[in-house]
Amino acid sequence: MATILSQRTRDDNTRRASDALFRKYDSIEDLAAADPDDVAALVHPAGFPKQKAKAIVDCCRVLRDEHGCRVPEDTETLLTLPMVGRKTAACVRAYAMGIPSVCVDTHVHRISNLMGLVDTKDPTATETELMLITPEDRWIDINKYLVRHGQVVCLPNRPRCEACSVRSMCDRYAKNTS
Repeated sequence: MATILSQRTRDDNTRRASDALFRKYDSIEDLAAADPDDVAALVHPAGFPKQKAKAIVDCCRVLRDEHGCRVPEDTETLLTLPMVGRKTAACVRAYAMGIPSVCVDTHVHRISNLMGLVDTKDPTATETELMLITPEDRWIDINKYLVRHGQVVCLPNRPRCEACSVRSMCDRYAKNTS
């Protein structure tokens, strides 16, 4: 549920919304029976509260009614759940289940391309390419490191190349200094 809340919002807003949600609802059954308006009030800090609340309640209903209150492990089944795309499915597999997966968000896609690790046009292609060039036991680490790098060093509108510890391996840096 936290991965649904995390879409298009900052981590601190996701945390506040998740904490409020899980304080009141601590099971799939509870959320499946919840009033979406009540859920929306709790998840408001994450933005898009009505859409996210509806998706969370609907998702929990599907999990309860079709999956015995168990979150499926395979990507294709996860993708059938409300508001679950490839990134959310990969995050659930990686962080909740410990299954090697590459979570590609805007930071991972942007930085992978800027550095020259991949040359892709969309996050799905980035995911595929990163899986080809990275050992499977490191897939989970990609998101963690590249997201942090994108939040602190390689900022979207003003990359801090002078502070970057991997600039010697970066295509963007090489192009801008030659």
